[in-house]
Amino acid sequence: MKFQAIKGVRDILPPESALWNRVEQAAREVFGTFGFAEIRLPIFEETELFVRSIGDETDVVGKEMYTFGMGFDPDSIRESAPGRTISLRPEATASVVRAYIEHGMHTLPGNVKLYYMGPMFRRERPQKGRYRQFYQIGAEVLGPSDAPGIDAEVIEMLLAFFDRLKLKGAVLHINSIGDKNCRPAYVERLRAELHVVREKLGADSQRRIETNPLRVLDSKLEHEQAIIEKLPRIADHLCEPCREHYAELKKQLALRGITYQENWRLVRGLDYYMRTTFEITAPGLGSQNAVCGGGRYDGLVELLGGPGTTKGIGFAIGTDRLVLSLQESGAGEVAGGLDVYLAWFGAAAQPAAVKLARRLRDAGFVVELPAVEMKFGKSLGLADRLKARHAVILGEDELAAGVVTVKRLADGTQHKLVEQELFSYLRGARAASH
Repeated sequence: MKFQAIKGVRDILPPESALWNRVEQAAREVFGTFGFAEIRLPIFEETELFVRSIGDETDVVGKEMYTFGMGFDPDSIRESAPGRTISLRPEATASVVRAYIEHGMHTLPGNVKLYYMGPMFRRERPQKGRYRQFYQIGAEVLGPSDAPGIDAEVIEMLLAFFDRLKLKGAVLHINSIGDKNCRPAYVERLRAELHVVREKLGADSQRRIETNPLRVLDSKLEHEQAIIEKLPRIADHLCEPCREHYAELKKQLALRGITYQENWRLVRGLDYYMRTTFEITAPGLGSQNAVCGGGRYDGLVELLGGPGTTKGIGFAIGTDRLVLSLQESGAGEVAGGLDVYLAWFGAAAQPAAVKLARRLRDAGFVVELPAVEMKFGKSLGLADRLKARHAVILGEDELAAGVVTVKRLADGTQHKLVEQELFSYLRGARAASH
């Protein structure tokens, strides 16, 4: 039997995995400068957590989650309860909020700033940049304040991260979708208008008229675009506090020199969003070109049993899509690879080669040391196929003279150097390549 990865999942192999590491390390570094700390979350949660937070009428909960019965666990009365299920996480905001409440993090001073990274799971049709096991990097701010300045700083951090990665062509889109005081009336107005044009819409949009009419605005079907353009716009139905919040957000973005495009159709797909929503698009991803999305969710902590005074805002980056965009825009090159192939010849040279390899690795160089002696031509041929930058040759002649021979494989130039000179030479070569 030939085993292969299941449809919709994949292996991330070298050298692409080095780019993933660079992306994740950049997130840790940039988010850290804004005072965010990492939280590591379970892969699965009780299904009800996602039903309550995301909404049982959403496509995510209704069609896309991987859900399993818990079965009987003698150590847990809850798990043995009939009908109780768990789900692989389709997103992480609900898990962050659950952890925030469970561990009493609302008692911490100021706003709690958390970031996460890892796999999520949705049962949907695989396509370019979209998988059933996909990866996200996200961040959340939970605390007492809903000031638009927090929203702007979260967006500023996100753009600083993309700038660190040299992501080209990123565009910020913003909108406000109101709150519980003004959005329900708008949704009903939108639903009524959609009923008028129902027969002109596709099957998904017809279904969403009843379940979640805002999602109709997300439609990418070409024949629906002209219809959607004539629908009522949320900006014309915001209450005064929401209008003021949105105006202040734009002022705070201008204060930070951040350019943006307003997109009245940017509603996000999850029930817990309110007021600020934003999205960043990038080239190389086709029509589904969003690489990141987020927004404010001030009522989610209370909905899940936490203090009602806690506000929240966050975002999630599609790591698969970000990596793809970096690769297609030419910003996906990762410095690294093999610095030294240490070719040794003769039994007496092996102990010296082992010790030299350790010292080189301690100094931060990437070293390949053959486990067995090889013929000179075969050894240098392997070094070339491994794309080593240098071959460091250590044989009986080099041992007797107290030197090594360094051969630069790109052009064949070589030098005989004592060990201290070798380290300086390799450092200089590394600096020049960067």
